[in-house]
Amino acid sequence: MTDIASHPSIGDDPRIVHPAPVRRDPVKTAIASVVSVLATLFGLLFLAWLVLFVTKGRFLKHTFEKVASKYMERDIRVAGDFNFYFDPIDMKFLAEGMTVSNPEWAKKPNLFSSKLIDTRIETLPLIFGKKQIEWLNLENGAIDLEWDKAHKKNSWTFAGDTPFQMPLIRRASVAGTGVHYDDAAMRIFADVRFAAIDAQNSKFASNIRFDGEGTARGIPFTLNGSQTSPNEVLAGGRNQFELHARAAKTSLDVSGTLPGATVIEGADLSVRVRGQNIRNLFDLAGIAVPDTRAYSLRSHLTKEGQDYKFTKIAGSYGNSDIGGAMTVTVPRSGTDERLFLAADLASKRVDMIDIGPFIGYNPNALATQGATAAATTQGPRGAYPRILPDAPLRVDAIKAFDAKVTYKVADIKQPFVPISNIVLGLDLDRSLLKLSPLNFDMAGGHVDSDIAIDARKPAVFTDYDIRMSPTPMGKLLAKFGVDNGGTTGTIKARVKMSGTGDTVRQSLATSNGRIAVILPRGTFWTSYTQLSEFDIGTFVQKMFEKKLKEPVQINCGLIGFTVRDGIAAADPVLIDTSKNVMTAKGGFSFRDESMSLAFRADAKKFSLFSGQSPVGIGGHFAAPAIQIVTPELLLRGGVGVALGVAAGPVGAMLAFVDPGDAKNAACGPVLAGATASAQRTDKGKARKDIGGGKSADVQAEKSKKPIKLKL
Repeated sequence: MTDIASHPSIGDDPRIVHPAPVRRDPVKTAIASVVSVLATLFGLLFLAWLVLFVTKGRFLKHTFEKVASKYMERDIRVAGDFNFYFDPIDMKFLAEGMTVSNPEWAKKPNLFSSKLIDTRIETLPLIFGKKQIEWLNLENGAIDLEWDKAHKKNSWTFAGDTPFQMPLIRRASVAGTGVHYDDAAMRIFADVRFAAIDAQNSKFASNIRFDGEGTARGIPFTLNGSQTSPNEVLAGGRNQFELHARAAKTSLDVSGTLPGATVIEGADLSVRVRGQNIRNLFDLAGIAVPDTRAYSLRSHLTKEGQDYKFTKIAGSYGNSDIGGAMTVTVPRSGTDERLFLAADLASKRVDMIDIGPFIGYNPNALATQGATAAATTQGPRGAYPRILPDAPLRVDAIKAFDAKVTYKVADIKQPFVPISNIVLGLDLDRSLLKLSPLNFDMAGGHVDSDIAIDARKPAVFTDYDIRMSPTPMGKLLAKFGVDNGGTTGTIKARVKMSGTGDTVRQSLATSNGRIAVILPRGTFWTSYTQLSEFDIGTFVQKMFEKKLKEPVQINCGLIGFTVRDGIAAADPVLIDTSKNVMTAKGGFSFRDESMSLAFRADAKKFSLFSGQSPVGIGGHFAAPAIQIVTPELLLRGGVGVALGVAAGPVGAMLAFVDPGDAKNAACGPVLAGATASAQRTDKGKARKDIGGGKSADVQAEKSKKPIKLKL
C-alpha cells in the first residue's frame, strides 16, 4: 500500500488547508477541574443533606448507638424516635428514651436517662472545637453523678480519662428533670429538681425553677432558685439567675446574669451571705476557719477556669468590719490537686472579742462573760481556773485544702495595751500551717512573730518565735499602775519555744525553749493604787517601798525563763536598780497554769527598817495573787518579838536591819539575755542569789505553801 504522506502530489498540494493544533490553557483547565470537583462534592453534600432532611436521619439511629457507645465506652441506647440532620446548617438532634450507662462500680445503672432530649447544635463553632448548643429541650431527665469511695473516679469521666464538659447552652427548657450528686468520701449528697414555669412576659422564652436538698459533711441544706432564658428576639442576651440556700443557721443568696444557661464563665453575680458563725459556711466546703460571732458579707462573684473569684467583699463579723477579695480554686478531677483558698483581707477596726476565736476562745462567752470568765470556764467544774485555750486544731479539715491568706487590721479595740497595724500571713501547704508574719505595733513598739504548726505527722508540732522590739514601759503598762510621765525605761523580749499537741494548751504544756524579757537602762515609776486587784504598780511598791517617792532608776534587767516540758524556771530574774538588786526564784507551769515565784529586793545601802522577805506571785494565770505575808516574814517577825522581850525595842529592830550588801550586776550578760550560769556581779564573780533555770526549783517553791493575800 502506497504511503499517502510520502506522495509528493498529495502532501504538497497547496489547495489542502491543514487545521492549526489546539492549545489548552492550563489555568482554565485547573479551574474547570476544581469547579467540577466542587460541584460534585456540593452535589453529594446537598444530596446527603437532602436525604437527612427528608428522613430526619432516623436510619442513623443504630449507627449512632454503636459509634457513641464505642467512643465513650458506655452503653448508649435510644428506645424511641431518633433524629439527626442539618436544619439548615445547625445540627438538629432528637432522641426519645435515651440512656447512657454508668460504670460498673456506680450505685445506679445509668448516668443519664430522659423521656425526650431535643436540641440544636451550632455547626460552625463545633468545627473549631467549641461545643455550643443554641437551644435545649429536656423532659423527664435523670442525671446521676457519683464519685467512687476512694474519690479517684467519677461517673461522668469517659474513655481516655476525659471528664464530660458541659457545653455552652444559650437557652434551655427543662421540665421534670432531676440531678443526684453522691460523693461519699467528701460526704456531700444532693438532689436537685427542675421544673418549667410559664413565662411572665414576652421577653423570655423559657423559665426554669429548681429546688433541692442534701447534706454537706453531715450538715443538711436546702436550696431553690430560678433561671430565665431570653427568646430569639433577644438572641445573645443574658440569662437571669437566682439561687437561695439555707444551712446550719446560714443564708446564702446569689443573683445576677449568666452568658448562657450553663455558663458561669464571665457571669456577673452578686453574693450575700449571713449567719451566726462563719465557720458553719466554710464547713460546707470542707475549709477550716475559726469561729466568729454573727456575720454579714457581700461580694461579686466571677469564674475564670478553675477559679471562683469573690471580689469587693464588704461586711462585718461581731463588732468588726472586714473587706477584700478571695479566690477558691477547685481542683481538676483525676489529679492530685487540692482545693486552694487565696485571700487578701483587711479590717479598719476589730473588737478584741472577735479575735478570741482565732486562738480558741468561745466568742459568745467572751462577749457575755468577759475574757477572764470565758477563760476560767474552759476547765471542768471544781478544777483549777484556766486561761490557755484548748480548742483543738482541726487536723482532718486542714488536710483537705491549701491556703494563702493575708489579713491586715488597722486598729484593735481592747482595754489592755494599744495594738494596731496587725499583719497576718497564713500559709497552709499540705497540713503545714505557717503564721508568718504575725506582726503588730504595740504601745510604741513592734512585735514580729513566726509560728509554724506541722500537722503532717500524728503528733502536731508547733514552733513559736515571738520578738518584741524596744517598747516604752510607760505606755505598755499604763493600765497596770505604771506612771507614763516618770517612766523612761523600755522592754524588749523574745519567746522561742516548741511543743507537741493539737491545742495551744497542749503545745505549751509540752514545750521546751526560752523566754527572755530585757530591760535596758531607764526609770520606772508607779502611781499609788488602791489594793483592789493584782497590778504591777502594787507589786513594785511592795517590793521597794509602800509608796514610791521618786522613780526607780533601772540600770539593767532580765526576766528570763528556761522552759522544759512545760515548766518555766527563772533563769535568771535579775533587775539592777540604783538602790536595789531584785532577784527571783521559782517559775510557772504551762501544764496547770500555776505560778510560784518568790521575788526579793536586796538593798545596796544600809537600811534600818527592811522586811528582807520575798514577795511572791502565786495562784494561776487566770487568778494570780500577790503573796505579801510569807513564812519568812512571819519568822522574822517572831525573831523580832523574841529579841524585843530579851533586849527591848532596839533588839526587836535588829531583826529588820538590812546590811545593804546587795551586789551590783554586770549588765553585759543581763542585756545579752544570757542564762543564770553566765551572770556575774560587777566584780566579775558568779552570782549565787538567782534561780538557775531548773524545773525542780519551781516545785520546791510551790511546796512551801506560803500564806496568800490576794489583792
